[in-house]
Amino acid sequence: MLALSLNILYGATYIFAAWKWGDWKHWRKYYPTILFFILGDLLYQFLLHDHSMWKFEPVGVDKELPINHTTIVLSVIFIKYPATILIFLGRFPEGRFKQIIHIATWIAIYVINEYLTLKLNGMTYHNGWNFASSLFFTIVMFLILRIHHTRPLLAWIFSGIFILFLWKVFHVPFDILK
Repeated sequence: MLALSLNILYGATYIFAAWKWGDWKHWRKYYPTILFFILGDLLYQFLLHDHSMWKFEPVGVDKELPINHTTIVLSVIFIKYPATILIFLGRFPEGRFKQIIHIATWIAIYVINEYLTLKLNGMTYHNGWNFASSLFFTIVMFLILRIHHTRPLLAWIFSGIFILFLWKVFHVPFDILK
């Protein structure tokens, strides 16, 4: 049994990373993309509440605390996402090759984070979603986040198309909507 709170460990890690490497001086410049990131997850949580693709599970001492999928999602939304954007966009390099490496690094961070969470039974997949789906989603997500920072309207268009694509691929029934 894991003798610590996975949720608190992840939260503390992202808070430390944001404190150490985040571009706090220019946070207002990244704020729209932080909100875009948060809204995307909230939209998923709302629309697919009754047809989840994945679900977070409490691990270790989290089981003894009032921690569940919703509280974990809220910590991800309000800690991990802002920290990610402050570092990802705040340290975005010049030059195409460096940009590709930077994006690939963030994809790797998120994929490794998810892999560890899966191995520790902190997350389950549902309705056809799997690790490969998450990898694909993460790649598209970081590309769209970068686009949003410089061309927000284009990012919204790409996001809408991507949502419709995922809706069709995963056969999400429209009758789950209230």
